[in-house]
Amino acid sequence: PEELENRLINFSVIIIDISGSLKKNNAGKHLSGQIVRSGTSPALNYGEARSAESRKDFVHKVKIILKELRETLICLKLIKQANLYLSDPIILNKVLTECNELISIFVVSSKTAQNKL
Repeated sequence: PEELENRLINFSVIIIDISGSLKKNNAGKHLSGQIVRSGTSPALNYGEARSAESRKDFVHKVKIILKELRETLICLKLIKQANLYLSDPIILNKVLTECNELISIFVVSSKTAQNKL
């Protein structure tokens, strides 16, 4: 749990950095705010999931994390395809990979917890 929490925190920090490195046009400003909200939410919700009051509550919170990660993934793809990121494209690709890996982790976690209900 600690390792995953740290991974989510690091992901959030990178998302914050990416949002600050977007073009300052309308699309860049819009996606900057959107990705900060969706990209930092998984770390915050993971803290809540770790304190879940029941397995059902845990599953619910993990599903929220998944929704936010998927939204972030789409934002990252939009940013990449619209060429809105002004810094190193390698960073953007690494973050896309990390987001996909986090989604995979939480899909498995959700299924495991649901099977135990």
